[in-house]
Amino acid sequence: MKKFWPRTLGVQLIVVTAAAVLASNLAVAMYFQLGNERLNEANLNERAIDRAAATSTVLAAVPARARDDAAQSMNTAVWTFRLVHGKPIAPPMTDEEQKLATRLRNALPDEKASQPVSAKILYNVMQPAGARTNPRRVPVTAVQFTLPVVRGTVLIATYYRPPAPAWPAEVTIAALVAIIIASAAAAYIARRVARPLSALEHAAAIAARGGTPPPVPEEGPDDVRNAAKAFNEMTARVTRTLDSQRQLLSAVGHDLRTPLTAMRINLEFIEDRDLRERLGENLNELQALTESVLSAARGAGGESKRNIDLSALVESLCADLDDLGEPVTWHAHKAAPLKCRPDEIRRAVRNLVENAVAYGRRAEVQIQDSPAAYEIIVEDEGPGIPPEEQGRVFEPFVRLESSRNSETGGTGLGLTLVKAIAQGHGGGVTLENREEGGLRARLTLPREDITAIAAQ
Repeated sequence: MKKFWPRTLGVQLIVVTAAAVLASNLAVAMYFQLGNERLNEANLNERAIDRAAATSTVLAAVPARARDDAAQSMNTAVWTFRLVHGKPIAPPMTDEEQKLATRLRNALPDEKASQPVSAKILYNVMQPAGARTNPRRVPVTAVQFTLPVVRGTVLIATYYRPPAPAWPAEVTIAALVAIIIASAAAAYIARRVARPLSALEHAAAIAARGGTPPPVPEEGPDDVRNAAKAFNEMTARVTRTLDSQRQLLSAVGHDLRTPLTAMRINLEFIEDRDLRERLGENLNELQALTESVLSAARGAGGESKRNIDLSALVESLCADLDDLGEPVTWHAHKAAPLKCRPDEIRRAVRNLVENAVAYGRRAEVQIQDSPAAYEIIVEDEGPGIPPEEQGRVFEPFVRLESSRNSETGGTGLGLTLVKAIAQGHGGGVTLENREEGGLRARLTLPREDITAIAAQ
């Protein structure tokens, strides 16, 4: 059932409304149809009783020798009359048949009311040919009355009820018109609700990927409009907060450069060589931290997107590191067109490769593609990261000294920057331990912004 159930709100609203209108129309039509059938049945019974009583009275006035022929001459497609001479055997009757017999007795003259009267309902019998109400000759229900004519003679009158009328075409047409009108109204309401909700969902997806969502139209019913308004206010506040943080980090990083430069100059006046080297190492670490803070502050902002060949970009990066003597292996890949911010992608991939070299002795780099995304995979041969710590390493300034070589240092901002860049492109980054040992990093970049660059 779930397989065929529509998934969108608009279609669900239309389907439910149409089903409700159809069910209500069917219920009302069946109620009136059954009521009409019961009313018609009561009217038919009354007419049949009156006809049987009148025929008995008429036959009583006919001479005895012509009475049988007179009864036969009254036969029609819906009535048959037969005279029985002698005392008939009274059949047992149901409650409904008892009621019919009582009403028949009440319709007879007083001198006949005390004589035996019976009624019998016969189901699925064939009526005589020629009935205009039953051209297809389907079985019908008949009522057989036994009532006195004169002493020693009784009349057996059988009335064939017409078959139940077919379902009125007007009811079907009215139901279809009601369904169409109700569905159109539901579609209008669904559009007023679903369109702003779809815009809200799209904007929320962009925000979840780390992008800047467009303002959601504040339209539709009050509930939907208020939700859109709240979302716009939330995204505006979040954007202002992130911009403020980025500006703060950038200002701190820039302000640190000046005293660092002054300290490096003053360092040259220290005569103690060992002290000068230790202070120099501290200054180098502080300088690296400052540059990392500036990179994190720039994040996914500033650079505009353009069309590139992702495969060529990664291959060039690996070649540069290989020229520097780094143990980096690149597995060739076909052209991978992508619209992105190339400097940021290069920075993110470089961080992953340098981490693999620093903590895992070597880096194996490749690209895997699917209809939805590219995956840049960087594998190393190091100790890996415990599964419970793999999410924490993306937090700022987190360094897992127990699982990484502490001598290599690091600011703890590299993976934070990689995650920010990936999310800024609508993707993500994950870490997993390899079965054969080492760590595997996956940088995922969706292909939704792909533009063919084969001609470039």
